[in-house]
Amino acid sequence: MASNAKTHSHHHILPLRVYLGVFAGLLVLTAVTVAVSFMHFGAFNLVVAMFIAAIKASLVAMFFMHLKYDNKLYLAVFLIAIAFLAVFIIFTMFDTMERDQIYIEKGGPIHKKAVMYDKAATDTTGVIPGDSIGVPPDETPVDDPGD
Repeated sequence: MASNAKTHSHHHILPLRVYLGVFAGLLVLTAVTVAVSFMHFGAFNLVVAMFIAAIKASLVAMFFMHLKYDNKLYLAVFLIAIAFLAVFIIFTMFDTMERDQIYIEKGGPIHKKAVMYDKAATDTTGVIPGDSIGVPPDETPVDDPGD
């Protein structure tokens, strides 16, 4: 009978005030997230948002998932995973927000005077004369082997 008791984990029952306190903390952190969204921190807006989100995820994991009262290894693995996820998302966003600094073309056409931008060059079907991409299949140009 004693060996059977060792195999079952001890369930930790929290008082209702702890759950309500964590819920109130989550509501406060949500209000802080909304308030911070109206502030301008430059490139660190994402860092602040991820930091607050990591705290909220940690509170949920520690109290609602009872990781605080379970084996501390589980809590450490979860918190480290949340931290790495936040860091990876932050680095990815820093990369994508700065890409326009290294590329010269910023979404504009390469040749501003190209035929395809001239409305007079298109016929009523929308096919640009001389454009092999827009040529219907029955009028596909044939390469002359004599060229």
